[in-house]
Parts: sequence; C-alpha cells; structure tokens
Amino acid sequence: MDLAIRHDPAVGTFSVDVEGQHCVLQYALHAGVMKIVHTGVPEAVGGRGIAARLTRTALETARAAGWRVVPACAYAAAFVARHPEYADLLA
Repeated sequence: MDLAIRHDPAVGTFSVDVEGQHCVLQYALHAGVMKIVHTGVPEAVGGRGIAARLTRTALETARAAGWRVVPACAYAAAFVARHPEYADLLA
C-alpha cells in the first residue's frame, strides 16, 4: 500500500487519509526529544500496517533530525520493542 504520509511539525503530527479515514501519530517535541503520545487508526482501515508506517516514518524523521524518542503511547512502545533497529533512538 502506497501511503502519502504528511508531516506537520507545527502541530506535531504525521497523518494520512485512507478511504476517507484519518490516521494520525501525534507527538510533542521538546529540547530535541520527540515524545510520541498517540497513534490512531480507525477500525474501518485497521490491520493494514498503517500505524506501523506512521510510526516508522516518525522514527526515521527523528533519526534524520538527531532527536531522541520517548514512545509514550502503547502502540509506539510495542513497535520499538519489536524493532530493535530503533533502540538507539530511545531517550
């Protein structure tokens, strides 16, 4: 699935619309630390890896910017636990 994920740093979101459903990862950035606070994918489009793509995009953005990451939402924490290649980003 090709997803055109949008990053809006002014409001701290990565988002994409799939079949009219708004999917989002929300974060707060303070002193070079990205705190991922919420990942939401409506049930109607769930199970397609959308949350994983949003999280991976957020983590890759953090890596490119030199930010540390706090996965405060349950989904992001589980994702990082399953993907040790992002462990070096943890604050």
